[in-house]
Amino acid sequence: MDAPRWVVMGVAGCGKSSVGAALAERLGVRYVEGDRYHSPENVAKMSAGVPLTDGDRLHWLASLQGEIRDAMARGEGIVVACSALKRRYRDLLREGVPGLRFAHLAGTRELIEARMSARVGHYMPLSLLDSQFAALEPLQPDEAGIVLDIAEGVTQLVDRITHAA
Repeated sequence: MDAPRWVVMGVAGCGKSSVGAALAERLGVRYVEGDRYHSPENVAKMSAGVPLTDGDRLHWLASLQGEIRDAMARGEGIVVACSALKRRYRDLLREGVPGLRFAHLAGTRELIEARMSARVGHYMPLSLLDSQFAALEPLQPDEAGIVLDIAEGVTQLVDRITHAA
């Protein structure tokens, strides 16, 4: 069986980091925090409340794709936390990576807003939440993955992802 390779995706504040880290631990694979791969320029834009463009995201997505491909080449599993909001972003991430799956963490704007308001020290301001929802293209039927309700706890979400594999 191939090593598990997952991208935990969704809008800012949906819990990608928490679920991604817990999933990687459960699977015994490397965890990659996508936020750490943003350029300083991208972080500055987001911190200033300016949404990123597709062009801004290209190098970031290519870096994450490289991490996924490297893991595949070594025969290792990996879990990556990455918003992957648009189909074309997900297509780029899965290019040349058969079996890459996506766990879309979905929730109401109100719940995500409450979570973002409670976060301390994150560069993504609440003012960008609407642009995140506007850019979001949900998983399509031909995309390998699962859509999950973030009203559930991290353990339950990880259980659902591992059972979907």
